[in-house]
Amino acid sequence: MRQNARVTSEYRDDYQELVDEMSELLGAPATLENRDFELIAFGAYDSEGDLDPSVLDPVRTRSILTRRSTAAVRAWFEGFGITRATGPVRIPRTPEAGVHRGRICLPVRHRGVVLGYVWLLDYEPGPSEQQLAAAMRVTARIGALLADEAQHGADLTRELRAVLTAERDWHREMAVAELRAALGSRAEGPHTVVCVAPWPSADPDDAPSVRTVPGATALCTLPWGATASSLALLLRLRSTDVLAPATTAASRLLERVRGSGPGVGTGPAVAAGVAAARTGLADLGAAWREASASARAALAEPRLGPVAEWASIGPYRLLTALPPGAARDPVAGPLFSPAYAELARTAEVYLDCAGQAGRTAAELGVHRQTLYYRLARIERLTGLDLDDGEDRLLLHMALKAHRL
Repeated sequence: MRQNARVTSEYRDDYQELVDEMSELLGAPATLENRDFELIAFGAYDSEGDLDPSVLDPVRTRSILTRRSTAAVRAWFEGFGITRATGPVRIPRTPEAGVHRGRICLPVRHRGVVLGYVWLLDYEPGPSEQQLAAAMRVTARIGALLADEAQHGADLTRELRAVLTAERDWHREMAVAELRAALGSRAEGPHTVVCVAPWPSADPDDAPSVRTVPGATALCTLPWGATASSLALLLRLRSTDVLAPATTAASRLLERVRGSGPGVGTGPAVAAGVAAARTGLADLGAAWREASASARAALAEPRLGPVAEWASIGPYRLLTALPPGAARDPVAGPLFSPAYAELARTAEVYLDCAGQAGRTAAELGVHRQTLYYRLARIERLTGLDLDDGEDRLLLHMALKAHRL
């Protein structure tokens, strides 16, 4: 069992101290990002010669406010060789790229591998060679810390995955015990589980670091269907009554996935689910089922998403618990033919509106007589009586299950 495992908040404090030390050393505010250009810490340096915040360019402002940079910005800066550099790299101002101020990039390395970057806006006369050399010595300490946390995060990733994929109760109990020991006192606090699906890659190296997700304790990738992957996130809460930190974290992860698309707004269809809050780790398996079911519901029913909480998905709480195909009923089969797509939508809206013709016609934008004609056709195709409560229930569940 690890004896040097450290909590994420302690890492954040250490990063902040090192960045503040570097800002003081260089006489300018420094920014620390990981190798994926996700913000870790920002140092504010206060002096008469400090930089005026009003001159911050769009790239730096976005990095600080959203805690990450776009793929285009990343490619731009990497074009100056910062991934291979072992010393400071000066990058000129390029207003057309949103870079209104020159930069100095200090690559953060550990054992020859780049793990992140320290950035500062270039200024006149700028830091001396002695200052930059001293700053590079600080980056070595940051690199060691990043490497240490990466190892810690990888361990928790394995432990979380073991809990969520255990097929037998005793396997799960052992995995929970391992995770509980790794988390220490944090294990007994309030938490929830978030599912983001589909996640674009099953490669653990493509998953975000826990330090870039506020409140994150551990995360891992898991299978999603036959060929895709999902991201599972264990997130601590201040209270079991407030899920806002989880929905915020889920929204940020969704933005990350959508930002991986070929252009703005063209990322893949993706949704997130949030389980009910819990105290302790005993029900992590159930929490993951709730989170993944909520993500499935949000993908099937866009009005529930893009972030769906378990408490809000209604009948999908039951439908997602059934084995694949179990909720299919042949009586509704004819409605799933492409030729009858309009009738299927009419039936679903009618049942969603509790069988109220006026509401249904308004929702569909049709005349009542058109609605009655469609309902009569639905009854003939299915053999169901839409005035019968059980027939309505059967059809409603079949239609919702078909979305899954």
